[in-house]
Amino acid sequence: MSDPGKTPPRSRSALLMLADGRFPAGGHAHSGGAEQAVVAGRISDAGDLTDFCLGRLHTTGLTSAALAAAATLGADPRVLDEAADARTPSPALRAAARKLGRQLMRAARATWPCPELDALAAALPRGAHQPVVLGVTARAAGLGAGDAAHCVAYETVSGPAGAAVRLLGLNPFEATAVLARLAPEMDRVADRAVAAAAEAVRNGPDRLPAASAPLLDIAAQAHAARPVRLFAS
Repeated sequence: MSDPGKTPPRSRSALLMLADGRFPAGGHAHSGGAEQAVVAGRISDAGDLTDFCLGRLHTTGLTSAALAAAATLGADPRVLDEAADARTPSPALRAAARKLGRQLMRAARATWPCPELDALAAALPRGAHQPVVLGVTARAAGLGAGDAAHCVAYETVSGPAGAAVRLLGLNPFEATAVLARLAPEMDRVADRAVAAAAEAVRNGPDRLPAASAPLLDIAAQAHAARPVRLFAS
């Protein structure tokens, strides 16, 4: 990208690449809290999975989508990273978010090289939070804030759905049907995230959502302490 102040023309193919679970950003190794929920008996079938994904979407999903959208709109990613830290009370989740951010950064710089990604990598060598990196990546790929928000909303629920197939032996058709039923909610969350991001760009990061899910935080710490686990988080 020759001019960091501008983005190339929007590409739907780039959006599909970024949202594709096969994009080498490390998401396949994380369950989004689903593994600990299965262990605790909170997810045992498709109905439970739907409830879990819906709750995650409207809490951490909304917050992360707004962070990504704000980064796509050009907000300072270092400020957004501090905002993400403040909205992630669990040390285990902060560590996972930065690890995923590092992995996404490597893939993004190889796929859509640009000065903004290079600058973020240099400013935060230990890794920025994954939604912030995703937003800068979306900007580098010529995508808009809505694209970034939808991408985050989708990965917020697709990660646990894919993990449930492996953890429970859930029928993949059932897991996919869960995602399809949640599509309208994903759209609503993405729209709310974009509106909040635009407000934050105008009036500061305090306007970003800070939706909390204490049980997810507690479960993340319990999961990190388990000696044997299938997923990193």
